[in-house]
Amino acid sequence: MIKLTRINGEEFVVNAEMIQYVEEKPDTIVTLLNKERFIVKEKMDEVIRRIIEYGRALRSFPPERL
Repeated sequence: MIKLTRINGEEFVVNAEMIQYVEEKPDTIVTLLNKERFIVKEKMDEVIRRIIEYGRALRSFPPERL
């Protein structure tokens, strides 16, 4: 899940794996696989950064404890 901010300032979380695409025209629009859309305050590059960070967190392994 990634945290985003609606235009009205309300924060919400969305499943990053459900994002189909992100557009910036000029507002940032996030479209999910079910075609639901959100206009968010974050710029497209920031949304992409959060998606990548989420993916890395899923694939990282904690260090082994001795």
